Amino acid sequence: MACSPALDWREVRLAGTGALALFPCKPIQEVRRVRLADADADMTLLSCQADGALWAFAHADVTDPARVGRALDELATASLRNIRASQSASAPGAVTGMTPNPSAMRMSAEGTRPDGTKVHVDTAVFAKGTHVFQATVVSPGADPAAVATFLDSVRWP
Repeated sequence: MACSPALDWREVRLAGTGALALFPCKPIQEVRRVRLADADADMTLLSCQADGALWAFAHADVTDPARVGRALDELATASLRNIRASQSASAPGAVTGMTPNPSAMRMSAEGTRPDGTKVHVDTAVFAKGTHVFQATVVSPGADPAAVATFLDSVRWP
């Protein structure tokens, strides 16, 4: 596990999903009603800031297996749009216990914040049944080992 005095790793339960994830700081939780794959869904967002980075995990139940792939695509696109990135490096997503889906992916991109400062984003999107997940780290340059720890930490006990 990545170590840094600024990172205080803890296991957090992702309410309503049965999943656990590691966070490098104590996350706050909020729920928002969002439009995802042409339907409204309650999206739960857990996030915190540590070591100059935003660490976030969002999940929602899209209730229909036919909407899962499109929801994953929309989550990935939103991650890029949020930092004004037009390109990304991506690879197929693989999280232990996830439901296989061709839209599951892991990506990284460079972009800018609203104030114009450069920022890097690392994102993983995947699904378990009809639950879609997005894990994201936004930073000027977070430690790659810490990013991997966060993105790879999701598990279903």
